[in-house]
Amino acid sequence: MRLPIRLVSLTATVLWLALACGASAYNARPKLVVIIVIDQFRADYLEHYHEQFGDSGFRTFLDRGAWFTNCNYGYANTRTGPGHATLLTGAYTVGHGIAANEWWDPKKRRMVTSVQDDNTRLVGISGNKVGASPRNLLTDTLGDELKLATLGKSRVFALSLKDRAAVLPAGYAGDAAYWIDHATGAWISSTYYQSELPGWVKEFNTSNRANKYWDREWKDADGALMGTTSRKGKKGADRDFYDAIGPTPFATDYELEFARELILYEKLGTGDATDLLVVSLSSNDILGHDIGPGAPEMKAMALAFDRQLSEFFNFLGHQVGLANVWMAISADHGVAPLPSDAKKLRLPAANLGEEKLLDQINHSLAVKFGSPASTQFVKKLDYPLAFVDQVAFGSRLKEEDAERAVGEAMVQVGLRGYYTRSQLARGEVAPTELGRKFANSYSPYGGWYVMGIPAPFTVGGSTGTDHGTAYTYDTHVPLAFYGIPFQPGVYRTAVEPIDMVATFGSLLGINAPAAASGRVLTEALVSPARPVPGASPAHDPPPPKSKSSPENSAPVPTGGSQ
Repeated sequence: MRLPIRLVSLTATVLWLALACGASAYNARPKLVVIIVIDQFRADYLEHYHEQFGDSGFRTFLDRGAWFTNCNYGYANTRTGPGHATLLTGAYTVGHGIAANEWWDPKKRRMVTSVQDDNTRLVGISGNKVGASPRNLLTDTLGDELKLATLGKSRVFALSLKDRAAVLPAGYAGDAAYWIDHATGAWISSTYYQSELPGWVKEFNTSNRANKYWDREWKDADGALMGTTSRKGKKGADRDFYDAIGPTPFATDYELEFARELILYEKLGTGDATDLLVVSLSSNDILGHDIGPGAPEMKAMALAFDRQLSEFFNFLGHQVGLANVWMAISADHGVAPLPSDAKKLRLPAANLGEEKLLDQINHSLAVKFGSPASTQFVKKLDYPLAFVDQVAFGSRLKEEDAERAVGEAMVQVGLRGYYTRSQLARGEVAPTELGRKFANSYSPYGGWYVMGIPAPFTVGGSTGTDHGTAYTYDTHVPLAFYGIPFQPGVYRTAVEPIDMVATFGSLLGINAPAAASGRVLTEALVSPARPVPGASPAHDPPPPKSKSSPENSAPVPTGGSQ
């Protein structure tokens, strides 16, 4: 017997609201939270390719979820490590400490990565190689708060092709973070999490799941060749899995294959408390640096993502049930247009060449201080961030003066201005949105450093493109949710990636991470006063978002150019 349509709709709405109101991490409602991070995925891609997406990939979020189209990072250091830390801590660098993918360690006298931990070793690979951990994080993550709230009952995992994109989201209490050995594609981890790989991961590696992705052609939907995964390079040398397969959709197939195995063997979504899985998809970033956002390969990659997400969501539906899963999707940063493309439209864009700039900066400082031409005052330029060697300055200048001298040298080679570490530590920034972003980028790590303010559409590499600035092409990223608590619709109010974990924390009935500064996105949450899902609601505007700098900031620009 068919029920009247109104009764079916009313019944569905009552069930929807009942499940939403009863949500709690403590009783496994939902059973599983899945956060998908696409590395270097600009928000405008979702608009650009919307009509070409299928029904059950990205449109799961865009048509049946809460889609925020105006989401921007509120800091200047838009890199992979900081982005992943921000998404899962709900704080910016001033709160979590991760300012870059790597930085200068003045005690060790070398560059170190954001997750490098000399007290750990890699697991799943031969040799005694240094491992990774989240110990540089100055605060905890959403997964850590889940663990604290449920007394460890929640299960928390993260995976990526990159170590930093797995370790930082997994947090301190995560059950495991997995990433790949770049040469072979084998999945590895660190002794921080476990002394050896679980049996299912060992089996995954020994069964050579990576082999099927070698020596294949990547073609778009029209059959045009986009790339190949040949084992041999141009000179006949063996290629690394990361370099050969990483910039193709096959890498995403490989990651999601591993994610499905993890869900099955770790029995995610079957316990007494809510579990968390963070999947960071790396292929878009590996490809995007070389070809830029306007290349046909980037369109082909986006459409491949759509198909792959559809398959993954179908798996979640069969394994856990989509009514038992909440999901979010975002990105760690965007990317600048390819300078050559921008210049064709008469925009003042440029590939500057970091090594050339570094030499010019050091030469200028050597002349100024009468030092040998080989003196490295700046040890590393990760454009537009310069790491300063205090040993090179000796006793002639204190930190603030040395950083200011470096900043002025950076301006001489074309940057628009700078902020020194000393300025940022005191919160001395301009009373502008740009100043707020730089205040939010402060970290105690990295010794002496200077954050340059570049001209728009300039990148540090001599070829390709990059990210790492406060400009919208780097800060504008997707943010969308799917699940029972979320009111479907398109939301164009200003939000930030830090709002994601604040929203999840509130819905799960747990604390947000300790340093989280985002807000709960109440405008996208189901309530009895809202229309039923599927309608086209007129959304109330959210409360104004504070744009103030951190508490230790003061809008007093001193020293470097603004």
